[in-house]
Amino acid sequence: MKKITIAIDGFSSTGKSTLAKQLAKELGYAYVDTGAMYRAVTYFAMKNNWVSETNLNTIEVIKNLSNINLEFRFNEQLGFAEMFLNNVNVENEIRTIEVSRCVSKIAEISEVRTILVKQQQQMGKNKAVVMDGRDIGTVVFPDAELKLFMTASAQTRAQRRFDELVEKGQMITFEDVLQNVQERDYIDTHRDDSPLVKASDAIEIDNSSMSKDEQFNLVLLMVNEKLNL
Repeated sequence: MKKITIAIDGFSSTGKSTLAKQLAKELGYAYVDTGAMYRAVTYFAMKNNWVSETNLNTIEVIKNLSNINLEFRFNEQLGFAEMFLNNVNVENEIRTIEVSRCVSKIAEISEVRTILVKQQQQMGKNKAVVMDGRDIGTVVFPDAELKLFMTASAQTRAQRRFDELVEKGQMITFEDVLQNVQERDYIDTHRDDSPLVKASDAIEIDNSSMSKDEQFNLVLLMVNEKLNL
């Protein structure tokens, strides 16, 4: 059976990971959450006091990249792979608002991006992969058979993120989440190395008013068209 690469890019909190997980499960493909990789590096840097909201020690981050081992391990109960940092499950730790406030700073470091992009390309070398992030269709897999670019209003995305964090028991205000979404949008689209841009051949999907099922069914039609070509 024909196998393809599905690249999903877009702004934070647009549901990229949710859609990617749905597609991977439906197709029996591997799913790679590249955002989790950047979050894990960020978490490692935070634990070592190399990055905070007001500080970034780029030299120490780069110098210690060889001490960071990232691995996705499939959790059968959850139905998706979780992120392990140096053999420790950090799936919950990397999803906090504190990590969200610092991750774009780490993602700006070219040396970090170079290493992680190589790992991502290796993960998808045999196709049959759904990968989401910021530069999948432009840098990681520019020849992907299907490229999607997800977007939604900042207010909508902030509300989704806020609801998710509250459900996990985190104490946060909507205003803090909205500010974080807006700041990440700016940094992601203005960084020098691999900024967030829509690939020329990507299909843009504004899911501000879409349900998860509506979005999944729409994209699944696109996938089947590529598989049947």
